[in-house]
Amino acid sequence: MAKLHTPRWAWVLTGSGHFFTESFALIHRIEHCDVFVSKAANEVLRMYGLKLDFPETSRVLHDKTASAIPVGEFYHGVYHTVVIAPASSNTVAKCVLGISDTLATNVFAQAGKCRIPAIVFACDTAPELETMAPHGLVKVYPRRIDLENTERLKSFERTEVVESLAALEAAVRGRHDELAGHG
Repeated sequence: MAKLHTPRWAWVLTGSGHFFTESFALIHRIEHCDVFVSKAANEVLRMYGLKLDFPETSRVLHDKTASAIPVGEFYHGVYHTVVIAPASSNTVAKCVLGISDTLATNVFAQAGKCRIPAIVFACDTAPELETMAPHGLVKVYPRRIDLENTERLKSFERTEVVESLAALEAAVRGRHDELAGHG
């Protein structure tokens, strides 16, 4: 096995289906990316018929322990950026409240404690949304609390909340350029 390249991207998949396949495709374009797959994301992967077949420079870390053991690498300089995309309303709410009882929320908490920038693609960003479900386009009407939590998350240090796929792509590209010394 090749030596682990550090620092790396940490990409978290949650149980949100909102732009899930597009976010999944974006991971394939990033080198040296560890993909953290929550229990809920495993269910979404099956619903969309997606396989965890990432480039050779990627690692896949599953939510299999109560204490989310894989997050320990945040304290050893392994990661430069966290991306949570797409981020379910459950994940966003827990992040806002400081609850870190899942792999996704624990990654966010440890990134914050280690001062690692985070990009969060929140799924609930407008009073009315259209999203692609496994069997077609559906309308979604986020609750006021979901919208409020997305707004609260925007105030967190070193956290960029994006509200569209284009904004996610731009944020990832911007962070890549910043890391490469172009930004």
